[in-house]
Parts: sequence; C-alpha cells; structure tokens
Amino acid sequence: MVQRALDMIWSVFGTWDTLLHRLFWVSVWLAVGLGLVWLFNRAKFDEYWPRVRQMLSPLALWGGVLLIFGVSFKLLGMLGQVVEYRVMSNQSTSTTRGADPEAAPTTQQAPRVTYLKQKDYERTLVIPPAMIKRVKEEGVQILAPYLTDPTAENIMSLRDRFWRNGQDIMFTRTATLMTEEPLRLDKTLINLNLNFVSPMQGAQRSYYDAAFAAQYAFTNPLTTPITARFVLPLPAGSGTLSDFQVIVNGQELSAEELVNGSGWQGELNPQETVNVAVNYRHQGARGWTYVLGERREPIRNFALTVKTNQNVKFNRYSLYPTRQARTLTGTNLSWDLKNVITAQDVSLSFNSASLRETLQSLYAFTPFALQLGALLGLLWTFWRKLNVTAVQVGLGLASILIGTFLGGMLMNYLPVYLAGVAGALVGSALAVRAMGREYWPPVLLATLLPLAFLSLNHAGLLIALAGVVVIAALIWNRPGSTPPRSRRVVLEKRPVTP
Repeated sequence: MVQRALDMIWSVFGTWDTLLHRLFWVSVWLAVGLGLVWLFNRAKFDEYWPRVRQMLSPLALWGGVLLIFGVSFKLLGMLGQVVEYRVMSNQSTSTTRGADPEAAPTTQQAPRVTYLKQKDYERTLVIPPAMIKRVKEEGVQILAPYLTDPTAENIMSLRDRFWRNGQDIMFTRTATLMTEEPLRLDKTLINLNLNFVSPMQGAQRSYYDAAFAAQYAFTNPLTTPITARFVLPLPAGSGTLSDFQVIVNGQELSAEELVNGSGWQGELNPQETVNVAVNYRHQGARGWTYVLGERREPIRNFALTVKTNQNVKFNRYSLYPTRQARTLTGTNLSWDLKNVITAQDVSLSFNSASLRETLQSLYAFTPFALQLGALLGLLWTFWRKLNVTAVQVGLGLASILIGTFLGGMLMNYLPVYLAGVAGALVGSALAVRAMGREYWPPVLLATLLPLAFLSLNHAGLLIALAGVVVIAALIWNRPGSTPPRSRRVVLEKRPVTP
C-alpha cells in the first residue's frame, strides 16, 4: 500500500527529468552563444560581460542548486538499489554473522489429562459343524477374520472358551484392555509474552521471542485410587525450545520421568489434586494459536493473558478476548472463560515485514521527504523573512545526501535503525551548520521523516505527527504573533543594547 501511494505521488512530479533535460540544453546553448560573441566581437563582450555576469551569477548558482536537487533523486534511487542488493545478497548466502531464528507460526495444543481403566470386551461366534474339524487341526487362529479385537498394545489379557448350546458349538473370546478415560481440568492459567524483533533492530524478517508459562490443575473425582496421565503436546512450528520445565506439585521432573517428552504419570488417591506448571521459551513469527480442544468440550476455568509489543489481529472464527488494552509498550489481551462449552481456538495473527520491504519503503519515500523539506524551507524563509544564499542551500543539500549515503553504507555494519539514525544525524548537523540554525525544522523534516518506516505498523502515525509539528512550528513563529508569556518574560529581562 505504501509503494502504491508513493507511485501516485511521484506521478505528480514526473516532469523533473524533462525539466532538467531542458535546463541542461538551455545552459549549453547560452554558453555557446557567449563563446561566439567572445570570438567574433571581443570589444562588445568586454563591455557587456560584467553586466551579464552580474545577472547570470545568481541564476547560475540557483540553477546549480536546482541541478543538485534533481540529481539527488537519481542518486537516492541508485542508493536504494545498492542497499537492497546488499541485503538480498546477505539473505541468499549460506552463511551469516548472526543467529538466524527458526521463525514460523506456532500452535500449542491443550494438555490431555486421562486416567487408566480396565475394560472387558467379549465376542461370541457360532461355529458351523464344518469348521469344528479345521479348528481342531489348525487352531483357533482360523477364526481371526471373524473377530475384531482391539489393538494388541492395549490388551492386558485374552481368554478363549468353547461351549455347547444345544446342537451348536459356541466360541467366546474375552479381552481385557487398558483404556484412557478423560479427566476434566479444574484450572488453566497461561501467561504468554511475545516480544517482537523487527528489521529495524537488525532482523532479516520480524519474529517474536515467546515466553510460555502455564499452570494446570486436575483432581481424581472417583472414590478409588487411579493412575493419571498428563501430557502437554510440544508446540508445532516452535523450532528449538529452551528453558523447558515440567513441575508437578512443586517438584521438577527430569527427562527420564517425562512421558512422551512432555508429560507425567502417577497414582492419585480419591479427591487428590495435582498442580502442573509448564515453562518454555522459543522463537516464532506471523501467528500464535492455542488449541482448546478438537471437539466441543466443557471448560471449567480457563485464563489466558498475552502481552505483546505489536498490534494483534485475530484469525477468522478465533475466540475473541474478553478484555484488551493498549499501552505505550504494546497490547495486553485476556481470555477469562468459566463453565463454557466451545470448539473454537485462540488464534492470533501478526503483520510480518521483511528487511527488504522496509528498505524499499524507506528509500522510496526519501526523495519525497526531500521535496517536503525544500517546500518547508521556502515557507520558512518567507514566513520568518530570512536571507539565505544559493551556496548555503547547495551545501545543505549536499550534506543531507552525504548523511543519507553514510546511513546506507553503515547498514552493512550496524543494525538498520542505528545506521539510519546515525546517517540522518550526521547529515542534519552538517546541513544546519551550512544553512544556519534557523533552518533546523526543514532540515530535520528532510532527514528524519523517512526513518518513520523503520517503525513497523506506525509509519503513517509518525508521518502524521510530523505534519502536526510542522504546522505548529509555522503557526508558533508566524509574523506578528504574540509570544507566549514565558517567552515575553525572557524578552523583557534581556538587556537592550543601544
């Protein structure tokens, strides 16, 4: 969207190339004409040249300023292409100077809490007389196609029995299986922190550092002891997990004590409660999902709190938070669910901007910021009745260009935001020194405004705030305005020089 808006703006100023081309040829023909007069009529040339020089000198100086102003657009475009090429080269190389995070959308499923229970399954077949002889010769296994027993890994015992019912021979198979019956969670309390690292901070693509901390509680509802199992599936798309902990009733489990790498199994007395804490850290990007259940299941007490330093969007059919608040440091979201039945999940989505896209927006906007700075400079000169020479303006433009080039080259050595700010400050300091302290608003507008694109999702707001500051500066310093009281006091105390 930003690129499309900038293309529309540049279409208005699409005559710069034609104007510079015509200005160049006018200068060439003017120089040729002066040269011919000097060759064929030296007396006339010596007589009129002082006047012509006095008239053409300001035009030549301001023409040179206009030439620098127009050429700067081409130079900034070339700089953007060079920086983008270097970024693409660094991204496509097989080696890197820093860590390359495993950033992908993360999905964390709710834990499965069950208890073991034995169940008996019985199947009876009527054996025709013709099959009796084969059973005696080949064994009971010939009846296997007619029996649909559960999987062998869950079978605790298997009993076969033949018996007669009148003239028929009956076969009965009894299997005792160990099954897992679900247990309801009494409490789910989750705190999630998503700290985003943007391309402005040196990342190739925005990602988040996630800190997951959950507390679960469940109780044996039966009047007899049970063997309970708690298994929290490892998050999908999370890459490497660090600081992984499973703490049951205050005791941290070792790797050997975990079930399937992320669970616990133990004996529970009647009405005994187990408290489980799970903690881990990882890196992800673009989205985070918590799957409450694969079907409509009752939820007794569920609380999820998400803190993030980026704007959040919700995928379609996601559970919407019960509370949300925005602060200066980010967004706080809360889900408080009590005694509800739902098959929906908590599914968050985040905007993802690559370093290449950020730099494209920055360098596409830089020429436009330079035009805004020049326009504000004209208004500032007229508004405050200042005097400035073409040499000062030319040096100021050259200083801004040098600072911009310095910032682009530093991006190969420093994080993008540090390099951009360093180049802008150097260019601003040189330009203010060349043009005078009175011109700091136009200079800062031209140098610092493109840096708004280094702030993910806030570029439009920062540009709008810059416009408010510019208008306020013009209004505050308008001719004939009454100074504020604090300023009047200072002016009254200032000694008057004769």
